[in-house]
Amino acid sequence: MLQLDFYGTLVAASLVLLLGRGLVTNINSLRTYNIPEPVAGGLVVALALLALRVFDIEVRFDTSLQTPLMLAFFATIGLSADFASLKKGGRIVGIFVLAVTGLLLVQNAMGIGLATALGLDPLMGLLTGSISLAGGHGTGAAWGATFSEKFGLASASELAMASATFGLVLGGLIGGPVARLLIKRVQTPGCEREKPRLPKGFEQPNKERSITPFSFIETLALIAVSLLAGTLLNGLLHGTAFELPTFVCVLFVGVVLRNGLSALGLYQVFEREVSVLGNVSLSLFLAIALMSLKLWDLAALALPFFIILAAQTLVMALFAIFVTFRMMGSNYDAAVLAAGHCGFGLGATPTAIANMQAVTQRYGPSQIAFLVVPMVGAFFIDIINVIVIKLYLALPFFAAA
Repeated sequence: MLQLDFYGTLVAASLVLLLGRGLVTNINSLRTYNIPEPVAGGLVVALALLALRVFDIEVRFDTSLQTPLMLAFFATIGLSADFASLKKGGRIVGIFVLAVTGLLLVQNAMGIGLATALGLDPLMGLLTGSISLAGGHGTGAAWGATFSEKFGLASASELAMASATFGLVLGGLIGGPVARLLIKRVQTPGCEREKPRLPKGFEQPNKERSITPFSFIETLALIAVSLLAGTLLNGLLHGTAFELPTFVCVLFVGVVLRNGLSALGLYQVFEREVSVLGNVSLSLFLAIALMSLKLWDLAALALPFFIILAAQTLVMALFAIFVTFRMMGSNYDAAVLAAGHCGFGLGATPTAIANMQAVTQRYGPSQIAFLVVPMVGAFFIDIINVIVIKLYLALPFFAAA
C-alpha cells in the first residue's frame, strides 16, 4: 500500500486538475457534452487506481484538506450573496425548491418500488433513493447506521456509501449532456458576443480576473473568519432542534459578513477575489474527492442494486429534462439549472456547480442559476430530504418493521 501524505495529496490533486484540463481541451466529446474538468481527470485517476488493485497495489490519500476546501467553497458562496440578489431570486428559489422536493419523492418511490419488485428489503430501496443520492456520503453514513441499529439491516452503511459513490460519479457525468440537449431548444447568451467585462461569480472560472495581493489577503481573511465562526456556530447548535451541517453554518456566516459589512459602510467584498478563491477551492475539493473514490466498493453492489441505481440515473435525467427545465422557464437559465440539479440530485452541491461551470464557460453566463443552486443545495435540500425520508419511514410497512 502506498500512502501519500498531505503534500503528496496536494500535488496529486493539482495534477488531476491539469490532466482534466488536458483531456477536456483535446477530446472533443468531453467538450461537446460539457464534462467538468475535475470530473474528467478525477475519474481517469480513480480508474487507474482501480486497475492497480489487480496487482495488489493500493494508493491512499491524505484527505484532511478535503473538508476545509469544501467549507472554503461554501464560504465564498455566502460572501458572493448580497440581499438584493437574494430578494431578486426569491420566487425562482421557491419554484426550484418545489422541483427538488418532487425529485426526492420520486427517487424514494422508485427505490422502494424496484427493491420490492426485486425481492429486496424496502429499506434498501430507500437507501438507494434520496438518502445516498441527494444526501451524499454524509447523509448515507448517518442513515445507514440508523438502519443497522434500529431495523437490523445488514451492511446498510456499506450499501449507502457505495450508492453515494455511484451517484457522485454519475451526477458529474450526466449534467453536461442533459444541458447540451436542452440548450439546443433555447437561445444562449454567448461568451464571444458579450461586452468585455470582468466576470462575476462562478459562471466562467477560466476567465482572467484582475486582483491585487492586498485585496486577495482581505478576501482570504473573510473566508477564514467564515470558517472559524461557522464552525463555532455549528458547535453551539449541535444537539439542538436547530442543528445544521457545518457547511450551512459557514455559508450563513459568509452571507452575514458580506451584507453586514456593506450595510455598515465598512467594507465592500471584492467578488473577483471571492470567485478566484472559490473556484480554486471547488476544483481541488472535487479533484481530491474523485481521485479518492474507491470504485471497487461498487463491485459490492449486486446486480439488483445496479438496476436500481441505473434506473435512478435515468429518472434523474428525465426529471431534469421534463420537469426541472419546464418548471424553471424552459430557457437558457433553466437548462443550466437542470445541469446543476443533476449534480446534486445524484451527487453533491460542488458537483452541481462544476456541471454548471462547464456549461456557462462554453455557452455564456447564468447569474440566476449560480444564485439559486448554491442556496437550495446548501440551505434547503438537507432539511427537505430529512422530512421526506421521515415521511416515507412513517409508511405502514416501515412502521411494522
